[in-house]
Amino acid sequence: MRIDPAKHGWLEEPETRAVMQALGNARFVGGAVRNALLGLAVVDIDIAVPLPPEETVRLLEAANIKAIPTGFEHGTVTAIKNGKVFEVTSLRRDVATDGRRAVVAYTKAWDEDAARRDFTMNALYAAADGEIFDYHGGIQDLIAGKVRFVGDARARIAEDYLRILRLFRFHAWYGKGEMDAEALRAAAEGKAGLAQLSGERIAKEILRLLECPSPAPVLRVMAASGILPEILPFALQMPRLEHLIQIDAENDFPPDAILRLAALLPDDPVAANAVAGRLKLSNAQTARLLDLAGATEKIVSYLSAQDVRRLLYEITVPPFKDRVRLGWAASAPGANAIAWRMLLSVADGWERPRFPLSGHDVMQAGVREGQSVGKVLDAVEAWWIAQDFPDDEAALAQKLKDAVRDLK
Repeated sequence: MRIDPAKHGWLEEPETRAVMQALGNARFVGGAVRNALLGLAVVDIDIAVPLPPEETVRLLEAANIKAIPTGFEHGTVTAIKNGKVFEVTSLRRDVATDGRRAVVAYTKAWDEDAARRDFTMNALYAAADGEIFDYHGGIQDLIAGKVRFVGDARARIAEDYLRILRLFRFHAWYGKGEMDAEALRAAAEGKAGLAQLSGERIAKEILRLLECPSPAPVLRVMAASGILPEILPFALQMPRLEHLIQIDAENDFPPDAILRLAALLPDDPVAANAVAGRLKLSNAQTARLLDLAGATEKIVSYLSAQDVRRLLYEITVPPFKDRVRLGWAASAPGANAIAWRMLLSVADGWERPRFPLSGHDVMQAGVREGQSVGKVLDAVEAWWIAQDFPDDEAALAQKLKDAVRDLK
C-alpha cells in the first residue's frame, strides 16, 4: 500500500521534497500518514530519520533549510523551508520511563522506533514516494477503526500515563464501535497515574477530545471506567453537553471546547475555578469558564427585545452568545430552536450604542472632580440603559440634573 501523491499534494510540494531529499533515508510518520490513509487533511508533517539530531541539523543547513533544535534532548529538530514547518525526529528506543517522560537512546532500526509508539495507527511510516511501512498491523486497525496499543497496553501506559487520555481522544476521533477491550482495561487499571501529569498535558488531551464531532459516548465510557472523575471530580451534566453537541451538529456550529467543558461542569464557580487551575487554562479560558459557571443573568429563549439589548450592552456580545448557547443546551431538546437562533442572530448584528455623557459633562453640571463624578455617571447610565438607550438630549440633561441633586 502507498499514499497516492496525485491525491495528496503535500507529498509533492517543493518544500516537502526539498526536506526529504536533504535528509536522505527519511520517512513520514504518525499523523500525516494516518490522516492521508483516511483521506483527511494533513496539517502537521512529522518526519523520522535514522540519524542523531546533530547530523539532521548538518544535512538541513547544507541544503539551505533552516534548522531549529526545538527538542534536541528528545532528538527533535524543526525544519523550515519557505515558511513551511516540519518536525524531524531521530529514531529512538526507550531506555527508562517513569510514567511522565522517557530516557531515550537513538537507533537506526525503524522497528525499534515503531515499538515505542503508542497506537498501531500512529506507528505507520511512509517513504517520500508514498510507500507505507507498517510494523504492527496499523493499517488493518486504521481501517477497522480500532485504537490499539503497540504491544502490551499496560506497559505502554506505564511508560506515560497521558496515553490513557490519548486512548479516549483517538477513539473519539478515529474509532468505530466498541473500544479495544485490552486497552480499556489497562487504562482503568492505570488511572491513578493521571495524578502525575501536568495540567497542561491533561488539558491538551481533554480539550482536543471535546473538539471532536461527537465526544459524549467516549466521555460516558471514561465516566463508567472511573477515569473521568480523576480529571473532573464533580457532578457532571452529561445530558446538557449531549444537547449542546446535537445543537452544534444541526446548526453547523464549530465545536467549542471551552463551551462544551462549561456545559459538562456544574453551574458552580468553585468547581469551574478548580478545573481551570488543575488544567492550567489560560487567563482568557478561565475567565470564560467562570463567567458561564457564575452567570447571574440567565438567558432564556423568550427574552424581550429590550432585555436582549440591555444584556448585550452590559455583558458584551461574546459572553451573551456563550450564555445563549449554554441556555439552549439546558433547554428541552427541540424546544424553541428558532427563538434561540434568533437571539444569536441579533447578537451578530448588534452595534453597541455610545453613552452620550462624560465626566466633563458631570463637572459642568456642578460636581467637583473626584469619586462623585463616577457615581453620577453610573446613575445616569443605569437610567439610560433601563430606558432602552434613548437619543434624547433633553431627557438626559434632566436626568443628569436629578442625579446631581440626589448627590447633595
